[in-house]
Amino acid sequence: MSALVEISGATMVYGTGEAAVNALRGVSLEIRRGELLMLMGPSGSGKTTLLQVAGALLAPTGGEVRVLGQTVHDLAQAARGAVRLRHFGFVFQSYNLFPTLTAQENVEVALDLRGRRPALRRRLAREALDAVGLADRAGSYPAKLSGGQKQRVAIARALAGEPDILLADEPTAALDSESGKRIVALLVAIAADRGRGVVVVTHDPRIVDAADRIVRIEDGRIVHTETRQARQDQIP
Repeated sequence: MSALVEISGATMVYGTGEAAVNALRGVSLEIRRGELLMLMGPSGSGKTTLLQVAGALLAPTGGEVRVLGQTVHDLAQAARGAVRLRHFGFVFQSYNLFPTLTAQENVEVALDLRGRRPALRRRLAREALDAVGLADRAGSYPAKLSGGQKQRVAIARALAGEPDILLADEPTAALDSESGKRIVALLVAIAADRGRGVVVVTHDPRIVDAADRIVRIEDGRIVHTETRQARQDQIP
């Protein structure tokens, strides 16, 4: 699998002096095409910081980050924003849907940011909602949707711009078991589709079997990496 994102020796320090917090300590990681990668570890281990560095939301205080071969760690904030818009889709635990917009309108917001014309926005939003099984709820407001449905709208919004990399922070944390399984099945399908890379930060042990690779982080360091093949080899 070829790498979409390459992180080399990334460090992230918040604060200075005695108050300084080392969130990342020399982390190196690849996000690969066609792969569902899960980042796991205790609270405060650096998972979300690593996700934000990988997605060009944060510039690391040290190390290098490349997105499809382009160096991004030393770009100005506006230039990193352009990289995010071009290559990334983000899914957040809290959904981040606009309560006064319908499901379709929430998806169209992301397309508007990409400069899509209104007619194209409407078509792409409908297609994205259809892809996550919510075509029949396009006109529904978030208050009328279940947690699983809101998360699928959030995924549709992230997918509408056809990103190369989808980054999801705790996408199943607030969902029941059945809804969580549907979301994970969708993420697996997204990873397999068109060579996209999907990264999931999670504490949820119910979904780990879906991962192609699991990276465990503690105290800002990668302490263990496990592939699907390695898990299967451990089965008697």
